Amino acid sequence: MINTKSSSDGKELVIDIDGRFDFSVHQQFRDSYENEKGIERFCLDMKNTTYLDSSALGMLLLMRDFGGGEKSVIRIVNCNEDVKNILMVSSFDQLFSIS
Repeated sequence: MINTKSSSDGKELVIDIDGRFDFSVHQQFRDSYENEKGIERFCLDMKNTTYLDSSALGMLLLMRDFGGGEKSVIRIVNCNEDVKNILMVSSFDQLFSIS
């Protein structure tokens, strides 16, 4: 399940990914950020993410492109050890701020 909320200044979109982050949430994930206006920063909160696969990695890359590629500001926060390990092994720490 994907939930979103905007920061108080309306410039950052926080996306909570609850449960599995895989192809089954592809459209919901894209809709969560593509339909928002005036967003300059994205924060993916993975405190409730139990799993991610290669399609999730692809979705993160698509989001990065949407956000401006190298100029995008995307933080991935609250990863459990398994999720963080997958992101690090995939060298996503070179593309995103991961904590």
